[in-house]
Order: sequence, then C-alpha cells, then structure tokens
Amino acid sequence: MEPVDYLSRHWQTGSSLIPDKIDELVQLCAGGSENAALYRDMLLEVVRMAQADRNRWDAKILLQTIHELERSFARLSLFKRRRKVTVFGSARTAPTHALYQTAKSMGRALSKHDYMTITGGGDGIMAAAHEGAGMDNSLGFNISLPFEQRANSIIRGTEHELGFKFFFLRKLFFVKEADALVLCPGGFGTMDETLEVLTLIQTGKSPLVPVILLDEPEGRYWDSLLSFFREQLLSAGYIADNDFHLLKLVKSPEAAMQEIISFYRNFHSTRWQDKQYLLRLNQPLTEQALQQVQTRFSHLCVHGGFTQHSSNEIEDNNEFSGLTSLSFMFRGRDHGALRTLIDFTNQPENLKSHGTA
Repeated sequence: MEPVDYLSRHWQTGSSLIPDKIDELVQLCAGGSENAALYRDMLLEVVRMAQADRNRWDAKILLQTIHELERSFARLSLFKRRRKVTVFGSARTAPTHALYQTAKSMGRALSKHDYMTITGGGDGIMAAAHEGAGMDNSLGFNISLPFEQRANSIIRGTEHELGFKFFFLRKLFFVKEADALVLCPGGFGTMDETLEVLTLIQTGKSPLVPVILLDEPEGRYWDSLLSFFREQLLSAGYIADNDFHLLKLVKSPEAAMQEIISFYRNFHSTRWQDKQYLLRLNQPLTEQALQQVQTRFSHLCVHGGFTQHSSNEIEDNNEFSGLTSLSFMFRGRDHGALRTLIDFTNQPENLKSHGTA
C-alpha cells in the first residue's frame, strides 16, 4: 500500500499560488502584527487539511475548536488584567449543606482580595462560590450537555458566562486562566479535574500555581484521598514524596486565601527563555538567601547554578521588565522541589526589602 504522505504530495502537486495568496491575506488582515508569521502557519494548516479533504467529522471538530478558542480569547480579554482562581466542586451540593456555605465564603474572600472566581458555571459549589464573589468578580465556563444544563443565576446571560461544547477546551481555560485552584469535594468530575491539574503541574505542562484542597473542619474527603496517594501511589513508587508539595490541604476559606496570598508575596510568575528557566520576583533575594539557594536547590539545575538579574537585565518582555529574575538551567523535573524553591523566595527574611520602610 502506498504510504499516506499527503503533506509532501500536496506541496508538490498543489498550486504554487497558495502560499502567495495566504501571504496576501495575512498582510491584509495583520500585516503589522508581530504574530503575522503565526497566523500564516495557522492558515497553512487549514489549507493542508482542505487539500487532504478529511472526513466531515474531522473538519467539524477543527472548526468548532477554532471557533471556541477564538471566542473565548476575545471574551476573556475583557478580564485580562485580573487575577483569577478556579474553584471546583460538586454541582449537587445543596444550599443547606455546610460545604455550600464554605464555598460561598471562599468566593467572598477571593473578591475581597480582588481575585475573580472561575467555576464551571453550574449549581452547587459553583453557584455558592459565585454567590459569595458577586457577578462582577465571577466567571462561569459552562458546558453543553445532552440533558438540560444551564448557568447559575449569578452569571446567566451576562458577559461573565462562557459556554463550551468540548470538555477539553473548557479544561484548558480552567487551568490557563487560573492563578490558583481551589478544589472542594465532589464527584467524578471533581476527581477528574483534581488529577488532571496535578498531572499538568507535575509534568511541567502547566505553570506552578497553588493547588488547594478545601474541606470542612471535620471533613475527611481530601484526607482519605491523600491517604490513598501515600498508601498506594507513593509506596509503589508511582509518585515521589516531593509531589505532595504541589498541593495543600486546608479546612477553612481563610486558610485557603492565606495560601494564595503567601504564594504571591514575592513570587510573580515563571517562563522559559531560550534554555533558561526564569522565576520572576517582585523583590530581589539577599546575598545570604541566594547562597542558600545555590546549595539547597542545586539538584534542580542541569549544570551551573542560579543567577539573580536586576530589572531589564534579562527579561525580553517589556511588561515584566521591572521585575527581578532568578534564572537557571532547570532539569524540567521535580516540580514539587521547584515549589519549595518558590516558597523560599517568598519568605520575608530572604528579601532585600525586608525590614526597610
């Protein structure tokens, strides 16, 4: 059977005018954009699919994916400068349940500290968190299901409601937009979201953010899951002990809020720049603290050590050029240990500004 090498075949037999036409279209639509080359590659991928004349289901999947992504990017640009926290939990939690009040208090605490609350937009824990946060501080990522499914009354019919057909795109935005994740008890969906979030962060596919397991003071929901992790996963070598640094169990909204505040006390964000991994910091570390980093966290480096850069010294993104950066050749493994490094950079006694007016 002849191998299916449609990409090569299309460019050999296809019209040479196609790339020129695409260049014209990109120039017409976004000629002055720094993303012009990316838009060109997007259009080329669509052309390749058209030349392959994929089956209708494949084409509809691609069309719906592009549609949902573009629409979501446009809507979320309205809230681009806001910090956000995704709250997961059961849609079946009744307003009379203590957990409903816990989620409501969580939303209220987030709003007080100027964080938006993202949920799946439904009832139960999701409605409770939005009720506490208020509509102006809420975002709901609703999902279309075969049975009746509608957004809760706080966000329904407003620009704060965003609907999705595909679960995988909805999950993408739950994580992409989140500066922290708070997980309340729930069913299969909550378990799915919990394990997926941990997998993405553990493997470095998602940036490190606080992952907080929130329960009632006497609740055992998350304690039981953590016991399973230790007894079955850790003991068998399926996960490492450092992986437990990726999540935090708390028994009150106040403790959850404090975990988020502490995480961003000095730490700002991370990024890869060439082969260097950058920790962006609001304040530089003291020389003594930097020496401790070199010793305590050297195992995170492929080779070399850590270098602290002042503002504008290494950052090529003008938006963050005023921040201090801690750069190193990260192995890309052991994100639990990376979390302990972030915690170290947040300790007030390690900052040059500590004790100053």
